Amino acid sequence: MKTATTIRVAMAALALTGAQVYPTCAPASAPVLPDPVVDADYYDSGLPDPHKVELGRLLFFDKILSGNRNISCATCHHPSLASGDGVALPFGEGPGGLGRERKPGDSPERAVHERVPRNSPALFNLGAREFERLFHDGRVETDPEGHYAGGFITPAKWKLPIGLDNVLAAQAMFPVTSPTEMAGNPGENPIADAVFGNNAAGAGGAWQLLAERLQGIEAYVKRFTKAYPDRVKRREDITYVMAANAIAAFEASEFRADRSPFDDYLRGDTDGLSKSARRGMALFYGEAGCSRCHSGKFQTDHDFHAIAMPQIGPGKGDGYDGGYWRATGLNRALEDYGRGRVTFRASDRYRFRTPSLRNVTLTGPYGHAGVYDSLEDVVRHHLDPVASLHNYELAPDQLPPLDNVLELTARGASLSQNWLSDVRRDGYLLADTWVQRSARLRGNIAAANELAPIRLSDSQVRDLLSFLDSLTDPGARALEYLVPDSVPSGLPITD
Repeated sequence: MKTATTIRVAMAALALTGAQVYPTCAPASAPVLPDPVVDADYYDSGLPDPHKVELGRLLFFDKILSGNRNISCATCHHPSLASGDGVALPFGEGPGGLGRERKPGDSPERAVHERVPRNSPALFNLGAREFERLFHDGRVETDPEGHYAGGFITPAKWKLPIGLDNVLAAQAMFPVTSPTEMAGNPGENPIADAVFGNNAAGAGGAWQLLAERLQGIEAYVKRFTKAYPDRVKRREDITYVMAANAIAAFEASEFRADRSPFDDYLRGDTDGLSKSARRGMALFYGEAGCSRCHSGKFQTDHDFHAIAMPQIGPGKGDGYDGGYWRATGLNRALEDYGRGRVTFRASDRYRFRTPSLRNVTLTGPYGHAGVYDSLEDVVRHHLDPVASLHNYELAPDQLPPLDNVLELTARGASLSQNWLSDVRRDGYLLADTWVQRSARLRGNIAAANELAPIRLSDSQVRDLLSFLDSLTDPGARALEYLVPDSVPSGLPITD
């Protein structure tokens, strides 16, 4: 029986004869496949400092890093939910519970101001060196040309502190500065006030205030001393950069997933894939054209593409549509330009980062706004994106209910939070479907689409789904062991 390596060698030999090799046109029996994943593909060659990893694990689950001490990184990236949260658009700080059970309450402490406008992405394999752009729009990325001293291009620009280990650590700097996600709103806590004052990195800024919280917890001081023995001699030496590096070390180590049946196949065990999965693999790397974007070891080209994915939820404040304001009296823009809001190029609008497909059977809902619960539905969307966009309707239970909404209002120099009236709340909730229901705004998304329609039979779709299932690492199905019994702050891990 030929191994996957033998197949790659044979295809390479064919290329040396002068023949042209087209991966998307390769015969079903001999797709051109990526090389197997190896330890060297990861930070620290897959062997990070265990003290740093354990510190990162505790920080990942500790609500001490949120302004109001009511949410942790794990709330939206929980091991029991395949490093996501299982909902289309999550609620950030405020509500209690996990996943679909996380709902706002009727008290200001449990209320929200909006949904988080994008789906929580999975964390699998983000410790691989090839992941150099993070977030759906790639707004945190490596800086090979050295534009900024910190070594990364981020929303903080030149204010980003130096000393971050990698782009995954750079990413960990930002959720704690988002009012919706972790910081809270002005008037609620000093960290939120610092963020509202555009002070994340300066003296008295959000990152310093978080570091001071950690400095005040003796158990954390001991953990930081073990993780950074050459840098932490006293509690005042602890910085939030160190915390971000530790969180990244934990994520890189514990969410590594490269023991799937497909991985085994690439390493020579060709008996692990079912006949259906093999047919799906031939389609994926052949006539279906999936590998044009979902290429490489982790099935992503790390680039940005517009595939007419529907938008639900409040968006990111892009666009110039005034229809929502005229209909509701609420002055806000509801589109999400994706990569375009980072590059400011019109040609990048509605493009989003190609997600890795590792463990994709576990990581729904799918799309930057979580519009599809079903993997089959999102696969079929790729077959005719524009038609799928125009036919999409938000399912009644796709978004968790939002019965009570707080609004931040200003009167003179003072800010206050007030409940939206029933009328204003009804108008507010129209934002969940406004873009999708607008023929003009939906048409903008359709016009940017890059994918031509492709016809596949139902049996071919089933084979593709079998192949996608073969990308699932069995260990990713049972990650609850990562949840610690307690955290040094003493705050509850769940509520």
